[in-house]
Amino acid sequence: MPKPKTFYICNECGAESPQWFGKCPNCGTYNSLEEQFAIQSSVDVPTRGGVSSWHKEQNNGKPNAKPAKPRASLTFDQISDRQVTRWESGYGELDRVLGGGIVPGSMVLIGGDPGIGKSTLLLQVSNQLAQRYRILYVSGEESGQQVKLRALRLGVSKPMNVVGDANDKQTESQENTEASETSATTEALEAEAPEGMSADLYVLPETDLEEILREIDSLRPNVAVIDSIQTVFFPALTSAPGSVAQVRECTAALMKVAKHEDITMLIVGHVTKEGAIAGPKVLEHLVDTVLYFEGDRFASHRLLRTVKNRFGATHEIGIFEMVEHGLREVSNPSELFLGNRDDPAPGTAIVVACEGTRPIVVELQALVSPTSYPSPRRAGTGVDYNRLVQILAVLEKRVGIPMSKLDSYVASAGGLSVVEPAVDLGVAIAIVASFRDRIVDPGTVLIGEVGLGGQVRAVSQMELRLKEAAKLGFKRAIVPKGTKFPDLNLEILPVSKVIDAIIAAIPHQTLEDSDFDPDDDE
Repeated sequence: MPKPKTFYICNECGAESPQWFGKCPNCGTYNSLEEQFAIQSSVDVPTRGGVSSWHKEQNNGKPNAKPAKPRASLTFDQISDRQVTRWESGYGELDRVLGGGIVPGSMVLIGGDPGIGKSTLLLQVSNQLAQRYRILYVSGEESGQQVKLRALRLGVSKPMNVVGDANDKQTESQENTEASETSATTEALEAEAPEGMSADLYVLPETDLEEILREIDSLRPNVAVIDSIQTVFFPALTSAPGSVAQVRECTAALMKVAKHEDITMLIVGHVTKEGAIAGPKVLEHLVDTVLYFEGDRFASHRLLRTVKNRFGATHEIGIFEMVEHGLREVSNPSELFLGNRDDPAPGTAIVVACEGTRPIVVELQALVSPTSYPSPRRAGTGVDYNRLVQILAVLEKRVGIPMSKLDSYVASAGGLSVVEPAVDLGVAIAIVASFRDRIVDPGTVLIGEVGLGGQVRAVSQMELRLKEAAKLGFKRAIVPKGTKFPDLNLEILPVSKVIDAIIAAIPHQTLEDSDFDPDDDE
């Protein structure tokens, strides 16, 4: 029997190597290569001889030995035109980032930092979906009792069925009491459910992939939640749970079940210290949708961002707020990231950023002060640092402000990350307003990209941005020249240079005689 072929995979980046190294040749991580055995395929595949020689061998050396015909492939005309009906998750923000709802049989991966609210979001979504569908919540990090305690804290009113937990027998009486109190609501919801579907939420505390697949085959749920994929392991593999081989094989097995049985899979993925989803990159390639749950640990709002979506647009965002009883949707995010417009301060400017197809009005704050060091400090929170340095250079070269002698700090209200070029003009105006200690008109929004020559360039989705500004009551908009503007109740001020935008945004200050008098010492 020939010796099985071995190779080594990095458990950080997923790179393959024919031999072991102490340091990964691809990502540079030490002691990250793990030995794997190659699986011999039983299917005859083309060899180094080329595809033509393989065809020749298949035909026994005789050209056109048998006519070509499809074995299992279909043409587009042979594929049924069954219209896929999306399911509403019960949260409009989640439906938005998914492209209009949950697609049956799809596989969704949700990643995020520890404690950001991934499990909380999926448990609340599972409770909403359980009103109409059969849900299986697989917990690999918590016991059934712990999941139930968290559900009670979140206000999940529907009784939960813990599968395979004998320690929960003493709570059956309490569950029966709760079930009797909500029996009328449950019967009404089940009456609305489609035929053959039961409105129930089942919890399975398990990490063995084979046991999970047996439960899925027995329960036949419409939606299965895996929390998390890094804790699930396949007993046939010798590597530890969370390794590259385990994550790849477990995800592939779950994907096969999802596609064949038309079961929607919602999978939680851990992230590395760099913010990327842990495990091989093939994990993101296998799934249909990749979502990132982001947020500042010191802020209450959370952003659900789409990175990949086979059934909708990417770079969409949904905004939630963490409250006492879990996550709550934010219907008007612009109000969350706007400061107090009744009491404006010097060095602030309002911009309209676009995340996917959603416009968000954000307040930018800047602070400029003389530096005490040979090299001035530059710091940005929620803005791209490289673009900030570029804008500072443009202001010094094209406008004449000595930014090389000034410390500059720029931040977005609420900590929202706005890195698109359309906010360049707002950053520049906020810096100039702070330098001159002036107040920008709080009823003005600024939209435009700043070029290296001091030009104000056009940006995309201008009509969408202006409609959002008009809806929130803004009166003026400073935008790039040469852009088509919709007919809105909004004064449009087109500019072509940064200096023109500064003159339009920062009103001229009229000095009085009292301004030249020295301050009286008391």
